[in-house]
Amino acid sequence: MNARPRESGREAGFTLIEVMVSLGLFALIAVAGLAMVDGILGVGERTEVRLDRLGQLQRTTYVITDDLDQIARGPISGDAAGIGFTRAAPGFGGAPVAMRYQLNGGTLVRNIGGMPQLLLPGVTAMRWQYWDGEWQDRWPIDEARPDAWPRAVAVDLELAGQGPGSGTLRRVIALPARPDAKPEPAE
Repeated sequence: MNARPRESGREAGFTLIEVMVSLGLFALIAVAGLAMVDGILGVGERTEVRLDRLGQLQRTTYVITDDLDQIARGPISGDAAGIGFTRAAPGFGGAPVAMRYQLNGGTLVRNIGGMPQLLLPGVTAMRWQYWDGEWQDRWPIDEARPDAWPRAVAVDLELAGQGPGSGTLRRVIALPARPDAKPEPAE
């Protein structure tokens, strides 16, 4: 038996409707792929912004903690709006440096020997407190002892914005014992 192919007057191929359906499906897949890539890029950008802000916050808390850990002899003065003290010079043998932290135009500013350093932008409010058995809003609390130090210092930073990187950041730093202070009797 010989099987002969059927002869027909029509050419083999796709109809116009089949081509249109396949192009439509391809277009839908392409649009979905582009939307997915755009979403991934958007998440990456938002993550990068959040990581930058987190880095700023970590650097700020590190600098404040380091400055207060290196506090030198001398008075500490401050109120809820700012704090001033003397810091041991970085390195060996340098002269102590006057320090001041304050809020200026929405930016936390660190003054080192009169030279301002912009530390953290996007701060809407700042509050310093001083611990000496209870939290105080100014230091020194006893004008008869201007050289007395608090046992700890706390700073509350209200951060601008919405979402991560906004809200209130509180940092409490225990101060080292004053170099010329006598130890307090145990209770």
